[in-house]
Amino acid sequence: MAAEEPAEEPAEELAHAEVLELFQAALARLVQDPLLCDLPPQVTAEEIGSQVALEYGQAMTVRVCKADGETVPVVVVQNASVLELKKALRRHMQLRQARQGGVQHLSWKYIWRTYHLTFNGEKLADDRKKLREYGIRNRDEVSFIKKLRK
Repeated sequence: MAAEEPAEEPAEELAHAEVLELFQAALARLVQDPLLCDLPPQVTAEEIGSQVALEYGQAMTVRVCKADGETVPVVVVQNASVLELKKALRRHMQLRQARQGGVQHLSWKYIWRTYHLTFNGEKLADDRKKLREYGIRNRDEVSFIKKLRK
């Protein structure tokens, strides 16, 4: 006779909304940690990962000075390229707009056609070039400069 296998208990299924609620509650508890207390209440896993990488020296904060004078802190990995900085800036602005309920869509194609980023007067023209090749380090500031018409 074959030994009877114990009947498997059915896995408890949660609705997507319930899982999302549990995840948000766990994140809310997580951001009470002193390391993560600067993060917003509706934090994303990506933001937590960036903050932890920053704490362990695997990432750096680049302050991006917008044309209106506002400075935006953007976290990128230590060996990030100019393109990765642009993507991180875009993601940061999208999250901020979603949280503040401001303009829902920015044309980044227009922004990069109209402005370029500079560091110490040098244009960050090559998207593939690493930030450190331009001399950009943790807490350095890059600026948006309007392109001149040809």
